[in-house]
Amino acid sequence: MPESQSMKSHWIVLQHVAWEGPGIIAQEAAKRGHEVDVRRLDREDALPEADDIQGLVVMGGPLGAYEEASHPFLRKECELLATMARSGRPVLGVCLGAQLLAKALGARVFRGHGPEIGFGSVELTPAAQQDPLFAGAGDTLPVFHWHSDTFTLPDGAELLASSSMYAHQAFRFGGLAYGLQFHVEPDASTWAQWMPHLTEGLIDKAPLEQQAIEATGKRVIAKFFDRVMTAEA
Repeated sequence: MPESQSMKSHWIVLQHVAWEGPGIIAQEAAKRGHEVDVRRLDREDALPEADDIQGLVVMGGPLGAYEEASHPFLRKECELLATMARSGRPVLGVCLGAQLLAKALGARVFRGHGPEIGFGSVELTPAAQQDPLFAGAGDTLPVFHWHSDTFTLPDGAELLASSSMYAHQAFRFGGLAYGLQFHVEPDASTWAQWMPHLTEGLIDKAPLEQQAIEATGKRVIAKFFDRVMTAEA
């Protein structure tokens, strides 16, 4: 899709650690002419005001959504997420970002019964079969899992995906706020940045799995941004 100055909007990506960047999310945003401003909260970059942005992406990281004492910015981050989501503005939360979105909407985030790490899949719910992002994707999606925490489903949210270990893997709140506990956003650069932080051989010897997830990510994330543009038209 060619860039159109009239359609260009300002998106903020909140990043918590160096190796958890937006990957395919930034690529698909740029294809649609969106300006993407990455804020590194681990470097004390300023959080934006909701009125100054058109869309919000919140990435993952090793911290817990409940660790406000150690990471004071989490409280204001949740306030921003709540403002955006409850006003019907576009939000995409990934991994920790999904947990923070759930917490911002009144859900509980807590340590799960065990880590879920590695290539895997999620099963789409009947609601997902009718969802703009997941309709037509089939019954399951290939994804990469990397978390130990989980969350209760926020009141008013629609559950979209589950795994064999954790029931709450994806949800939608309203029409434009999505939380994805799993990862489909990695591109080649992301996989390379992840390698030092994961068990040796877990991802570097799995090119076919990487390619499947990248294909899924491009499709799902493209549909997210197209959904936003349709809603704003």
